[in-house]
Amino acid sequence: MAAEPLLITGGRIIDPGTGTDAVGDLLLIDGRVAVPGARTATAARTIDARGLVVAPGLIDLHTHLREPGQEYKETIASGTRAAARGGFTTVCAMPNTDPAIDNRAVVEYIQRTAAEVAAARVLVTGAITRGRAGKQLAEMGELAAAGCIGFSDDGTYVVDSGLMRHALEYARALGLPVLDHAEDPVIAAGGVMHEGWVATRLGLKGTPAAAEEAAVARDLQLAALTGGHIHIQHVSTAGAVDLVRTAKARGVPVTAEVTPHHLTLTHEAVLGRDTAPYDTSCRVNPPLRTDRDVEACIDGLRDGTIDAVATDHAPHATTDKLCEFDLAAPGLTGLETALALVLRLVHAGRISFAEALARLTCGPARALRLAERTGLTGLGTLAAGAPADVVVIDPDRIWTVQPAALASKGKNTPFDGWQLTGQVLVTVASGTVTYNALEN
Repeated sequence: MAAEPLLITGGRIIDPGTGTDAVGDLLLIDGRVAVPGARTATAARTIDARGLVVAPGLIDLHTHLREPGQEYKETIASGTRAAARGGFTTVCAMPNTDPAIDNRAVVEYIQRTAAEVAAARVLVTGAITRGRAGKQLAEMGELAAAGCIGFSDDGTYVVDSGLMRHALEYARALGLPVLDHAEDPVIAAGGVMHEGWVATRLGLKGTPAAAEEAAVARDLQLAALTGGHIHIQHVSTAGAVDLVRTAKARGVPVTAEVTPHHLTLTHEAVLGRDTAPYDTSCRVNPPLRTDRDVEACIDGLRDGTIDAVATDHAPHATTDKLCEFDLAAPGLTGLETALALVLRLVHAGRISFAEALARLTCGPARALRLAERTGLTGLGTLAAGAPADVVVIDPDRIWTVQPAALASKGKNTPFDGWQLTGQVLVTVASGTVTYNALEN
């Protein structure tokens, strides 16, 4: 059933994809953005957005929905409710489920379940190798035919260089990207945080920046060799940013993403704030790095070296984090705090509001050519005829992160108690209101 017509009035419409920044009205009809000047009398519902920002729905290239197999951590239903609360209308589901997304049956299960329960559009990323074991390529053609938008062994690096070369060659033939979890496990050697003075003080095994940079360097060379599109996931080091920047200048088909937490926190967060050290909410992979790395990631975001902000939303059960730091599961829940964390850069004068929104909307859509691969023309923009994916934001609203109040099943966040500025008030996905704080 088509969504009822919806008119959003009086908001400041910021759409980096079309270069729009003006106060006006936005009409949504039949799940699409209406042509400017279309009759507004047909709207069955109105949202007053005066004093607020109206933008395209956010797109996350890196979401762990945990279903199938780990529904105690998250489900497609709960994860997309969290997405809607965070302003995301499209999420790309990662394949480290149980079983892995390495065959058509699992892809179709996720698509069918999402069609029934999801509060956001769910795009599926297939595995590079069978079982994400790094031994044999998955049936990439079958996964592409089933609708996957790319391939990743996310959480696991493809150590075999020959296998990675073949993956890039097959992916190129299929017109799809390879999303790269770039961390050499031999160099990382079981590290649980960044190798530096904090790890030394706490007696924890560290992972040097070289583990990421060596992996990025290899895969950029393989992308140059094959012509296959490589997308570097969760860039975290200054060296990796430089490698991507240089590769882009050489014409290598590469895009990259960075997480909000790698733009915000350093390895010093593991020392804890009001709590004891060994804060397991800061156990993430790749690990939190140094101030220099954070600054390099911000610079890369600003100059376009990094195409997108992606959450790497990784929800866990309480028991996965309530343990020794070495044993804690890596990851944090990120969908509901992502926008406000990126807006910290805006409020600090580091990037403009439009630049921040670009890295969360048209940037990710263009990085993986999602509009072309889904047939959703205009995805990531508010152009006439684009999907009616919209977020209404109060950029000045101050709110406090409270894990218990998160829609995600995962309450694992290092931002517990943080006061953030900027909050999503309304999310509309495909013309349907999926979250509305104005009615609460």
